[in-house]
Amino acid sequence: MSIVKRNGNLLNAFPALFDDVLNRDLFDWRNTKFSDTGTTVPSVNIKETKDDFEVQLAAPGMKKDDFKIHLDGNTLTISSVTSNERNDEKDGNYSRREFSYQSFQRSFTLPKDVVDSDKIKAKYEDGVLHLNVPRREEAKQKPPRLIQVS
Repeated sequence: MSIVKRNGNLLNAFPALFDDVLNRDLFDWRNTKFSDTGTTVPSVNIKETKDDFEVQLAAPGMKKDDFKIHLDGNTLTISSVTSNERNDEKDGNYSRREFSYQSFQRSFTLPKDVVDSDKIKAKYEDGVLHLNVPRREEAKQKPPRLIQVS
């Protein structure tokens, strides 16, 4: 926070001070894990090895049936839509009714002609969705070899 010198009395400076506090980067949510609709987006780790890509998506409290994983060409899309409804009824009239709706979608572009799409595996455990996206055999990096000169 920078120091700003203000002339005048304290009462006139209060609105400007209030604006300075509200306009800080603290309230700029674009650089965090929030979507344009204000909902959170699960964090993802992607590890590339010589044999595959390992994708980990943090999604605690979900079930494996909540996920949809789609591969279209070289675009991998992970999405989920969940709804939750709870009723506490009293004599047929609502005393309280709560329901929620959450969804997300994350898409990733994989290198062209590298992924063996028939062998992709996914599992969900301990709040983390794990995907194993293997490379095609011809796309795997070959170990170094010595070439003899004739």
